[in-house]
Amino acid sequence: MTKKERVWRAIQGREADHVPTGFSLHFEKEKAGGEAGVESHLKFFRETDTDIIKIMNENLVPDVGEIKVPEDWNKIPSYSLKDTFMQRQIAMTESILEKADGDAFAIGTLHGICASAIHPIEARYGYEKVRELICAHIRENKRPVIEAFKRITDGMCQLAVKYKELGLEGIYYAALGGETRYFTEEEFKECIEPFDRQILKASREAGGVNFLHMCKDGLDMNRYEGYGDLADVVNWGVYETDFSLEEGRKLFPKAAIMGGLANRSGVLVDGTIEELQSAVREIILTFGKRGFILGADCTLPTEIDYARIKAVTEAAGEV
Repeated sequence: MTKKERVWRAIQGREADHVPTGFSLHFEKEKAGGEAGVESHLKFFRETDTDIIKIMNENLVPDVGEIKVPEDWNKIPSYSLKDTFMQRQIAMTESILEKADGDAFAIGTLHGICASAIHPIEARYGYEKVRELICAHIRENKRPVIEAFKRITDGMCQLAVKYKELGLEGIYYAALGGETRYFTEEEFKECIEPFDRQILKASREAGGVNFLHMCKDGLDMNRYEGYGDLADVVNWGVYETDFSLEEGRKLFPKAAIMGGLANRSGVLVDGTIEELQSAVREIILTFGKRGFILGADCTLPTEIDYARIKAVTEAAGEV
């Protein structure tokens, strides 16, 4: 069975010859873009031998200047595939696909509407400040914020479709906004969910597979229940949110589940190889092989030894 066939079996809710694996991390800044970024990806894929190759996306929505009041969101322009940051991501994706293992299941990272709205101003104000600023502006005058979200969403929809045209199987959609300390449930429903769904729908209509990823502490997983009709695979911070794999399967009964290991602590980071492989076997035997992809809560530490991930892949292949 090929890696691609193995992942498709999981997506279809079936059992493969063994549970497929998928992990990712952020490469060092100087090795994340351009040709260096291509080589970083290829080295990671080659040395970890996972079934899924996930192309990272450090080509973020660019800085637009200061945003201090709600009306400043009018500075956010319309985006298209002709924009430089889009062109860079497309070029990297093309180059990686030309050289990567064609046997693997390839997906591209696409930042959700919340993350994409943060990126233009995060460097100016810091992550927490930006999150608070967006909430404050929505409560003060949401119209210019929502209009900016619409323009960003249109650009992300184009990227989702382009990913499929380039030869990727689909997208790894990094969703934010479900943390209860920021948006209220009503604000999430009005200002985040419609745009998330629009991008996921664009990917689905283009024939793409949607990996829905949710993370950060204080996450209300129930806010994403309505996304289930557009999610083929669901991955979240199991340990970060204290929301188990079993609970996730109940919340998203039609999707494959991806996860099982903490990404920044625990056996994957601190255990011996023997302990790590034993944990992998226990996770698979406990949760079951059907409709399951072994992964982590989120991205792994940049400095992690790739041999540890390879050990996970090998253990999964033995169960």
